[in-house]
Amino acid sequence: ASSVDNIQIQRGVGTSTNGAGAFGGSLNIQTTTLRDSAYAELNNTFGSYQTLKNTVNVGTGLINSKFSFDGRLSRIKSGGYIDRGSSDLKSYFLSGAYYGKASLLRANVFSGTEKTYQAWNGIPENLLNTNRTFNSFTYDDQTDNYVQNHYQLLYSKTISSKVSANAALHYTQGRGYYEEFKEQQKLANYGIAPFVSGGTTINKSNLVRRRWLDNDFYGMTYSFSYNPSSSLNFTLGGAYNEYDGDHFGEVIRGQFVPVDLKLKRYYQGNGFKTDFNTYAKADYTLGKLNLFADLQYRSINYKITGTDKNRMQLRRDDQLDFFNPKIGLSYQINPSSNVYTSLAVANKEPNRKDYINSSPTNSPLSENLLDIETGYRLRKSNFSTDLNAYAMIYDNQLVLTGKINDVGEYIRQNVKDSYRLGIELDSRLQINSRLAWGITASFSDNKIRNFTEFADDYDKGGQIQNNFRNVDLAFSPEFIGSSELSLRPFRRTEIALLSKYVGEQFLDNTSNSARKLDAFFVNDLRVGYNTSFKGLKNIGFTLLVNNVFSEKYESNGYTFSYLYGGAFTTENFYFTQAPANFLLSLSLKF
Repeated sequence: ASSVDNIQIQRGVGTSTNGAGAFGGSLNIQTTTLRDSAYAELNNTFGSYQTLKNTVNVGTGLINSKFSFDGRLSRIKSGGYIDRGSSDLKSYFLSGAYYGKASLLRANVFSGTEKTYQAWNGIPENLLNTNRTFNSFTYDDQTDNYVQNHYQLLYSKTISSKVSANAALHYTQGRGYYEEFKEQQKLANYGIAPFVSGGTTINKSNLVRRRWLDNDFYGMTYSFSYNPSSSLNFTLGGAYNEYDGDHFGEVIRGQFVPVDLKLKRYYQGNGFKTDFNTYAKADYTLGKLNLFADLQYRSINYKITGTDKNRMQLRRDDQLDFFNPKIGLSYQINPSSNVYTSLAVANKEPNRKDYINSSPTNSPLSENLLDIETGYRLRKSNFSTDLNAYAMIYDNQLVLTGKINDVGEYIRQNVKDSYRLGIELDSRLQINSRLAWGITASFSDNKIRNFTEFADDYDKGGQIQNNFRNVDLAFSPEFIGSSELSLRPFRRTEIALLSKYVGEQFLDNTSNSARKLDAFFVNDLRVGYNTSFKGLKNIGFTLLVNNVFSEKYESNGYTFSYLYGGAFTTENFYFTQAPANFLLSLSLKF
């Protein structure tokens, strides 16, 4: 975030210029942009739970009207709220640019490493009132470790007053593992044959294993823009990307693991994905009316081979082709207000985990979404508001089931018919020169028409089925609201109260009140003061107190049910959030 200048969140089906996979929302991030003069910035933060953050930003500004260079170095460490839930993250960012008369060439190199202690098992429901920091993991090196390196080359060219072009090459390299201690594991599950020691047959052992991901992601994007007149704009663009990921596991030590089998891969799989897309987009303005159309073709191929974590054979080869059209219009009622409406179709492929968690005879299907939106915008000198209504109608939506896999990732399954209907409000009022108030609100109805729950039957083997109609989608609250009340009591001081309310959410798709997250209302307090002193352009102090009233709440969780001993049992696990905690920052700008 320290190297980001602008973040734009677009709801609904995103435009093709934001990326081919924009489905139900997209995020557009702009990294460091040009600063005319040289600069240096230091930012240091400390806070609760042994939290430390240090960031250095430097830049040359524009040199000889042609060159600029920027860099950043960051570190974040924290002991974490959950027992042993520590984190240690480091990153850097380097950027160099050449500015021609009608062109820009920029190279970005950035990288990050993380080492975090695992806390993804959550907290059993029966401990919520007595031990909200519980962590079931106790092994010292039960950690997740990952490093990712990014390389980007960006080029833009103004060919004429009517034609411009953009292109980018990118490569991302990632490698990491999570380490875990496992008790009394069957040696056969690791490709190790039972053996006799001291007259005893050994077929189980305590052991430590690592599960690795080693991946490469690379490709290119391009776009051409043609503006024959001030009222008409055409864009033609596309991208081609490849992803190549190896997944493998190693036993690094064990009580009864032969030395020659340590560090030998007991499973190894590969996922290879190609992703091609091309699109054409047009905008036309006729008086107060603006029309747009966006037509996109996308082709994806998945190949999954090798073995999975259970040493089962993997062989998937899936070709997916999508056509994603979007049309819309807006009408400028007067200089301060306009209305708009849009209709978009989007298709989204399953991800690798969806394939791995399914069987070859029951492969996941791609999702199809019809997104209809209409809204109103108003801009006044002291007041602004956005009101949006949407209908998102899904075919084969991949929904969260409420279950997780062995690393805390949610498992999904297709449901045939589902929808999300809602109204969103985003308003801001400048009450006077010192006081401002911003609010957001979202009211929604999120349903699955027919849902089948599968629960393990440990008495008879197999699974039992429970059928439901018109149930709520998991993790989809009917109401979300936020408020930011900011006061400037003095010229260089700001005090802000940030409030957020999230309605109750179900942990799965059964609308069962025994499997849910309670609603919560959380308030944060932020105090900032900025001044300058001699050679410093700015000295900034910021105090952030999160959850200032120490609300006890859980932001996430999971559930699973089973039949055992003639009783149907449900177990819920939750991810608790910290009570009142603080971050105090000092920033210096030179």
